[in-house]
Amino acid sequence: MNTEHLVQMANQIAQYYAVFPDHAEALDGVATHLRRFWEPRMRAAMYAHLDQHRGQGLHPLALEALTSRAEQLRPAAPAAKP
Repeated sequence: MNTEHLVQMANQIAQYYAVFPDHAEALDGVATHLRRFWEPRMRAAMYAHLDQHRGQGLHPLALEALTSRAEQLRPAAPAAKP
């Protein structure tokens, strides 16, 4: 998974919503888009980027949406095999 491309896509989404006058609505818009249109492995790769590089290169709104809505967006870890 190309993390650089994911960061670019997340930034484009954030730039679209950044002009919304209501900040909460903008955060919801980014989070909703990521939840609906990004498959779990894309979101997992983005959270790996957040964990390893603290979200370097992410638009502030994308970073805030990913961190504040992590419970909704971060894919569940696969169950451990016995």
